[in-house]
Amino acid sequence: MSASAAPEALLLLASSCPHCPAMLQILGDLVKAGRLGRLEVVNVAVHPEVAEALGVRSVPWMRIGAFDLAGLRGREELENWVRRASAEEGMADYFHILLKDGELAKVRSRIEAQPELLAALLPVVANPDASMNVRIGASVIFEGQAGSAALRALVPQLAELAGHDDTRVRSDACFYLGLSRAAAARPALEACLADPDAEVHEIAAEALAELE
Repeated sequence: MSASAAPEALLLLASSCPHCPAMLQILGDLVKAGRLGRLEVVNVAVHPEVAEALGVRSVPWMRIGAFDLAGLRGREELENWVRRASAEEGMADYFHILLKDGELAKVRSRIEAQPELLAALLPVVANPDASMNVRIGASVIFEGQAGSAALRALVPQLAELAGHDDTRVRSDACFYLGLSRAAAARPALEACLADPDAEVHEIAAEALAELE
């Protein structure tokens, strides 16, 4: 990893926290190894305003790159998050794990603040093996973005997924194309009216009605 690619980290800790020294040790080692470019450490007992500004209620809490992580974490897990912070698919992995863990509100808040991050949910849509709670969480977020510029920008990718081999992926893609309320979604949805699967056909018809 080049120096420019090494992410930065922020660690919030407290003197009374039994787990914080271990987190400080691991993150410090990652700085020494060049895996992290910089580590900022804040004692929230001295600077409670930092925790308040970030909405942090317990420590240890850390931010690695764009990822917020709370609680005790092992060395291998933190090394994986450092790797993800420098990877193109890192945010997609982050959202998938959050949704799997029931952290829908955190994903929704992040995307509301940065709508362009909606694209990081496309791998969830494209994954036929995604668990039910992950798919439901993604659906809630896409519904909240109905008609938005961020969702309309994803029409080409969703149109491609509407031709996926997996029925579940095609169904979800059709549903989200309808939510886009974009005229550009029409050709893909019309093509899905001839889909051999009845559910895909039905969702495509409903999505076309949504475009109207």
